[in-house]
Amino acid sequence: MTNFENLVDRYFALAPAEDPEPYFAQFASDAIVEDEGVTHRGVDAIRAWRAVVPEVSCDVLGVDAVVDEYVARAEISGEFPGSPVVLTFLFTFTDDGSVATLAIRS
Repeated sequence: MTNFENLVDRYFALAPAEDPEPYFAQFASDAIVEDEGVTHRGVDAIRAWRAVVPEVSCDVLGVDAVVDEYVARAEISGEFPGSPVVLTFLFTFTDDGSVATLAIRS
């Protein structure tokens, strides 16, 4: 498994964890997350976004490197309309392995 696959796997492993702090710690302090057309800048904004995201389970279907971006497709299931759905997660990482950007697309 390549390093970027480990970083993506880390994201999906930490997302449902009961203790949210390791999840937030994987983001750079100035990270940007885009979900449902809304941009969240910085860890405080990412915390606020996650506070309203429904509890879900993820099944990662595949991870690919495309130029400087890492693309994961995952089936997301939970208590929300249209569940389950397959979403695309577009990641970039800092040199130290922190999440720099994450865009979630349907």
